[in-house]
Amino acid sequence: MNTIWFKGVLAVLAMAGALFSMPAQAGKTLDGIRSRGQVVCGVHTGLAGFSAPDAGGRWMGLDVDICRAIASAVVGDPAKVTYVPLTAQQRFTALQSGEIDVLSRNTTFTLSRDASMGLLLTAVTYFDGQGFIVPARSSIRTTRQLKGQKVCVQSGTTSERNLSDYSRARGLGIQPVLFEKEDAATAAYFGGRCSAYTSDASGLASIRSRQSTKPTDHIILSELISKEPLGPLVRRGDDEWYAIVKWVIHGLIEAEEYGITQAKVEQMKSSNHDPVVQRILGGTEDTGKMLGLDREWMVRALKATGHYGEIFERNVGPKSPLALPRGLNRQWTEGGLMYAYPVR
Repeated sequence: MNTIWFKGVLAVLAMAGALFSMPAQAGKTLDGIRSRGQVVCGVHTGLAGFSAPDAGGRWMGLDVDICRAIASAVVGDPAKVTYVPLTAQQRFTALQSGEIDVLSRNTTFTLSRDASMGLLLTAVTYFDGQGFIVPARSSIRTTRQLKGQKVCVQSGTTSERNLSDYSRARGLGIQPVLFEKEDAATAAYFGGRCSAYTSDASGLASIRSRQSTKPTDHIILSELISKEPLGPLVRRGDDEWYAIVKWVIHGLIEAEEYGITQAKVEQMKSSNHDPVVQRILGGTEDTGKMLGLDREWMVRALKATGHYGEIFERNVGPKSPLALPRGLNRQWTEGGLMYAYPVR
């Protein structure tokens, strides 16, 4: 073997190892957040259970908690978030222009949004599907019975496209009634202008809970017509920020798998000897340095919001006003689709 060649290979391998072990450099988004001391998070204008202000003006919901966890990880305080309420038409422009740092607004991951809009999909925070809500007094109990009916839908959403595709493929001749704003679409439905309203099933539960004077007067059909994986998006071109948002979410999901609750974070950090638990909590390894953060990044996120299961139950679960079943959003170990990348 050529000795000079072999030494050259060793030198290259050593250099590669050094590069992989180096701390991440802060990206421009993280620099901006640290400079202003705030994460700017785009949210829904008012979708109960996901992002809506309470009576005191404090933003609440599953999507809001994701923003709070991110802020805790990067600036050390879940309150250091500026919430920007955005309509479906405004949301992508606000992210593309830099008005917001992250869009956490019940937004479906699709190929076009990932490949042609200058955006990056981070991680799914809610697996959903498009459904229909109808008056209980009507005879409609299946989607087939919507043939020839008027259905209210918000324009500029995946719901509009899905409704058209579903109707055309099955020859149903559904008549979509389009509205730019969700409030206008739901008001038209509750006012009797349409036989049904269509959106993500979780959104239908939220709308029924918030806007109906008597929620039992409306039924959400059991059939779903699409796959709607929902989660936060960031701008393309800042890999460091993309990695931070993605790994905060996966950390919340994996923390549930290992039973790291909001109440037990500090206790488990000092007394639990499971290597995975210790990695998540920064006890044995400093995973934060690979993200441009410190080693306590996930400890702060979990103390602020709890793990994914706690976030789900508090905001949209069976004991919340929305009373949604865990369903596909159960952990993979329990037959669901929540499968975290390993924090290691």
